[in-house]
Amino acid sequence: MSTTAPDRPQQTPGAALDAETRRDLYRTMVLARTFEEAMLREYHADKGPGFDIGKGLVPGEMHLAAGQEPVAAGVCAHLTTDDAVTATHRPHHLAIAHGMDLRKMAAEIFGRETGLGRGRGGHMHLFDPDTHFSCSGIIAEGYPPALGQAFAFRRKGTDRIAVAVTGEGAANQGGFHESLNLAALWQLPVVFVVEDNDWGISVPRSASTAVPSNALRGAAYGIPAERIEDNDVEAVYAAAGRAVARARAGEGPTLIEVHTLRLWGHFEGDAQGYRPELEDVPSRDPIPAYETRLRVDGLLDDRLCAQIRAQASERVEDAVAYAKASPMPDPSDAGAHVFA
Repeated sequence: MSTTAPDRPQQTPGAALDAETRRDLYRTMVLARTFEEAMLREYHADKGPGFDIGKGLVPGEMHLAAGQEPVAAGVCAHLTTDDAVTATHRPHHLAIAHGMDLRKMAAEIFGRETGLGRGRGGHMHLFDPDTHFSCSGIIAEGYPPALGQAFAFRRKGTDRIAVAVTGEGAANQGGFHESLNLAALWQLPVVFVVEDNDWGISVPRSASTAVPSNALRGAAYGIPAERIEDNDVEAVYAAAGRAVARARAGEGPTLIEVHTLRLWGHFEGDAQGYRPELEDVPSRDPIPAYETRLRVDGLLDDRLCAQIRAQASERVEDAVAYAKASPMPDPSDAGAHVFA
C-alpha cells in the first residue's frame, strides 16, 4: 500500500452527514466485524490430524473488538494514511478503518512470514509504516509514541496529526496523564480517544475510577473534551471531525471518550462471569442498530446490504486464504528482525 494519502475529507465539521458518508461508515463497520468473525472462526478451527481440536490456526491470545466499530469508523473517516494511529491490544477495527492491508494483517495474526512483522508480533503488535499504525499489549502504551509522532509532524511543517486510542482502564495509568499534560503544554496535533466498553478486563469503571467520565479529566490539562454516549457512530464522526480540524489547524489536542460496547469477552475464551448484563448485550449491537437507522432514512435496502456484506466477506476470505497459504517463519531465523 502506498503512503501517498488520498484527498482529505471535504465535509465541513458539524455539517449534516451526506448519504454516501453515512453508507461508508456502515461499510467500515461491516468490514471490521466480518474480519473479526473470520478470526474468531479460525481461532477455534481444527488444524487437522495430529493437532488438538479447537486450538485453531491462530497462535496466542485473541482480543476482539466486536461492538466497538463505531469508534474506528467515526474517527478514522477523517484521517488519511499519512496520519498516525496508535491503538490498544484490541486493534483490528482501528487498523481496518485506517486502511491497513488485510492480507498482511491476517498473515501477521496467523504468525506467517508474509505478515506485517514477519509473523513475530501477532495480533497485539501490528506495526505498519505504510499506514503509520501501531499497537501494543501494554496498557496506555500508545499515548506517548503518539506525542512523538505529532511533534515530528509539526516540526516538519505539515498538517498531519496523530490519534492515540486506549481503553477506559488505561486512563488511570501514568502514561495517560503525562501524555495529556505534555500535549497540552506543547499544543501538539494529537487527538486522544478513550474507548469505554464498561469493563477494564473484568472490573467496572465505577470500581476503579473516581470520576464518572474520563472526559472530565481534560479540564485538568486545559484540553477540550467530550463524551459520546450510546455508541453512536455519527456522533463519534462529528466529535472527531471537530477534534481533527483543531489539530490540523494547530490549535492543540482534544480528548474524546466514547461509551462503546464489548460484545464478546476480554479475550477469546473469557467466560465473562463478572458481567451481569450479558443477556442484554446482543440487543445493543451497533451494526444492526445503524443499519436500521439507515434503512428508515432510505439509504439502505436489502440489495445494498447484501452487496456490502458480500464485498466485505470476499475481501476477508481472500485475506484469510492468503494467510493460510503463506509460509511459517523458519525457526532457524528466530533471531532475525528482532534487533534494529
